[in-house]
Amino acid sequence: MCGIAGAYSWPDGGPLTDRLTKTLAHRGPDGSGRYDHGEVHLGHRRLSIVDLTETGAQPMVKDGLALTYNGELYNAPELRKELEAAGVRFRGTSDTEVLLEAWRKWGTEGLHRLRGMFAFGVFDERSGELVLVRDQLGIKPLFLVRRGKGVAFASELKALAAELGGSLTVDDTALVASLLYYWVPDGRCAFREAEKLPPGSWARFRPNGDVERGTFWSLRQVAEEGAAYEGEFDLNAVIEDSTRKHLIADVPVATFLSGGLDSSYLTALAARERPGISAYTIGFRAEDAKFEAMPDDLMYAKKVAAKFGVDLHEIEIAPQVLDLLPRMTYHLDEPIGDPAAINSYLICTAAREAGVKVMLSGMGADELFAGYRKHLANKIAVQYQRVPGLVRRPVESLVDRLPVATSKRGFRSVRFAKRFLSFAELPEETAFRRSYTMYDQAELAGLLNPDLAGAVDDVITEHADTYHDNTLSDFVNRMCLADSRLFLPGLNLAYTDRSSMAASTEVRTPFVDIEVVKAAFRIPGDKKIVKRQGKMALKEAALSILPAEIVHRPKGLFSAPLRAWMSRDLAPLVREVTNEGELVKAGFLRREALQKLVDEDASGQQDRSKHLWHILTLEYWYRGAVSARTT
Repeated sequence: MCGIAGAYSWPDGGPLTDRLTKTLAHRGPDGSGRYDHGEVHLGHRRLSIVDLTETGAQPMVKDGLALTYNGELYNAPELRKELEAAGVRFRGTSDTEVLLEAWRKWGTEGLHRLRGMFAFGVFDERSGELVLVRDQLGIKPLFLVRRGKGVAFASELKALAAELGGSLTVDDTALVASLLYYWVPDGRCAFREAEKLPPGSWARFRPNGDVERGTFWSLRQVAEEGAAYEGEFDLNAVIEDSTRKHLIADVPVATFLSGGLDSSYLTALAARERPGISAYTIGFRAEDAKFEAMPDDLMYAKKVAAKFGVDLHEIEIAPQVLDLLPRMTYHLDEPIGDPAAINSYLICTAAREAGVKVMLSGMGADELFAGYRKHLANKIAVQYQRVPGLVRRPVESLVDRLPVATSKRGFRSVRFAKRFLSFAELPEETAFRRSYTMYDQAELAGLLNPDLAGAVDDVITEHADTYHDNTLSDFVNRMCLADSRLFLPGLNLAYTDRSSMAASTEVRTPFVDIEVVKAAFRIPGDKKIVKRQGKMALKEAALSILPAEIVHRPKGLFSAPLRAWMSRDLAPLVREVTNEGELVKAGFLRREALQKLVDEDASGQQDRSKHLWHILTLEYWYRGAVSARTT
């Protein structure tokens, strides 16, 4: 895992590349390098994982090709054998050299062969062409800015913003989208002049200024092909193979272990391959956990660790949140309002201090196998709509009057009930959007400057277009596909990459693997949600190694005690942002509407903690963006 940057046909491209690369130092503290050839400049920061010697250093230059690469190829051993059989001679053992030689032999036609996570730039000295590539599922980021015939690119937006901030304009529609979702969708970027290379795609830049783009992998196509699949397969074998491949490293590997199904499953499989492997779990201050009525995940994590001989480390999440908030906002690149990023950062920091560079995460299983509460809730909503209105109305009235918290504790069941009723009677796509986004259309428009009404319409339409962009007849898999195209790359993979790399640690996601994804969409929805149980196909596979009490335990949360933080640590900051924040002063947010959110949360009648947390992250991000434009 590394940081990459570069410039092509860009004034002062060499010095710019140096500055971009320096900003990415946290992604690769083990080494740095720069390559120059005419109008192309490639930079690299190295986190040494495979082949720790100089034969794995980058940018890697060999026989007319130059490569700067961020990622891991999990099928590098198989590709190496195939290339060696074709006469290729390797200098070292890195997957970087395998990728370079695979590119030489197959070019863009071979990209579908790659199994891993990656973003890279490869320059051909003979043709003078630069090609940028991003992995199939968007695990690794790649941002770019085009000007005239040139392009500048980097692993993180903050690098480009720091150097080009004076010429970059905040994209108001992206910020509106972030308020809707609490993250910026992968198809948008927080700065208008910047863009993210889409997952499973490449862009070729030629000396004459022409740009060619292509796609080498389509998640929609994989899902549709999966729906037509009629054979049988062993899901556990697919996941076991993915986990084994994700353990390839020349440095220590550990796991996240929450005690939930996904992390327990991966940890058990990893422990079988690497006995005595370390795992890291989180706990919360007792008063915070009580206030939030949070489940005791640590108990389950200890049971898994004891059964499989895992060396378990507990990290208590009692952070100086006022100090961490601006730091995490900086590292997350775009306004992302999920406090789980703090958990990830603190765990990775502790692991790194213990000498661990690589962590395995269960990220992606919920999206692919219908494990979120929203999936089950949307199925239940279809049944709820059949209940006579005379029965529904009294229930809705009662739930509306119930508080979500008192001064001493919160009521999770009431929060869930209010959330459910907010979308239970809506049409399918609208209900799905409302089941996990922050506001309905009218609420969002009411929070914003009236001039942004068109932007609200745009982001709502984009969600509908993405949701309907398939031919699937399976309701559950339609939700899984939408999550895998929106929620997974836009939020979970984004914060995982940024927060882990802020701690100079690589996180690998065995469930977010092209072979696991193919298998997931071969499973019909009625095998994923069975009666009132989500993720049943994965649970059945996990029973081959995990005890039933772990597999069928209540779902935990990789989150944070937001209501406790809001009512204690962050209350003064919320007041400041509401009354004197830059977003309010700029007219982006309406002070009265924001104050209403604060009042509803303080009264305990509505849970607005997540809304307010994201507004704080958006405020800090906006302050940084405004500062970059004026320096």
